[in-house]
Amino acid sequence: IITGDDEDEEIFSTEDCEFAAKKRKKDHFRNNTDSQCFYREKWIYVHKESTRERHGYCTLGEAFNRLDFSSAIQDIRRFNYVVKLLQLIAKSQLTSLSGAAQKNYFNILDKIVRKVMEDQYNPRLIKDLLQDLSSTLCILIRGVGKSVLVGNINIWICRLETILLWQQQLKNLQMNKQVNNGLTLSDLPLHMLNNILYRFSDGWDIITLGQVTPTLYMLSEDRQLWKKLCQYHFAEKQFCRHLIPSEKGHIDWKLMYFALQKYYPIKEQYGDTLHFCRHCSILFWKDTGHPCTASDPNTCLMPVSPQHFIDLFKF
Repeated sequence: IITGDDEDEEIFSTEDCEFAAKKRKKDHFRNNTDSQCFYREKWIYVHKESTRERHGYCTLGEAFNRLDFSSAIQDIRRFNYVVKLLQLIAKSQLTSLSGAAQKNYFNILDKIVRKVMEDQYNPRLIKDLLQDLSSTLCILIRGVGKSVLVGNINIWICRLETILLWQQQLKNLQMNKQVNNGLTLSDLPLHMLNNILYRFSDGWDIITLGQVTPTLYMLSEDRQLWKKLCQYHFAEKQFCRHLIPSEKGHIDWKLMYFALQKYYPIKEQYGDTLHFCRHCSILFWKDTGHPCTASDPNTCLMPVSPQHFIDLFKF
């Protein structure tokens, strides 16, 4: 890593990097042995205000452990939620992570990358996360990293090197071809393939599926399909402001979808999310529940988006 003022001078010596590498190996060993805490209850009390007795108890590092994010990524319903949360932290909250939160964050990230490499599940989502994380770290390390990043700057450099290695591994990832002599996707009738495409809520998933066969490509280019997708994610007033006509004078709904993405946030959809009980001030996974003392617990529950989760831990 070199400074912007003098690109011929390295700001970190070889000895510093060797020291950082040794410390990282030591931390990695600890992370895989006795540093992880496991809790029977998968919920955490979120203080409404800081007091002398309660100050510092409810932190991101504690939440990572108490809500068991390491196990959550093994659940396909929670996987996208956790990845989105880590991506938001990478964009704006890295400088506020404590030492414990850093360990938990990169420990969870390591498990996510391993899962993607082994199961080949949603690599595009992880590529976006690593890209945001590496970009943020490059800016912080080159600029004001020494003064804002908690911990030894050389440790952060080693983490950046690991992230770059993960990116290369994902870039070289080859999807396994499954040998199956039974019914395949291509054998389904057109109306069933069309119904499958209409179930997708992400435009990139439609494009990816359309690359499988010429028939799927033809179905994925259907104007009505992209119109329904625009109507699902965006209000009529929104796409009326950004009409994009095609060469034939029709509205190009596919281009409209990706253009509107830049202006308006798309609805977030997750199989399972964290919930917050307003009565008990407890954050928990909906499936696991919590010891609620309200007479009607369902009226006190509020789904928590990844951004809302981060906001809960801002002091």
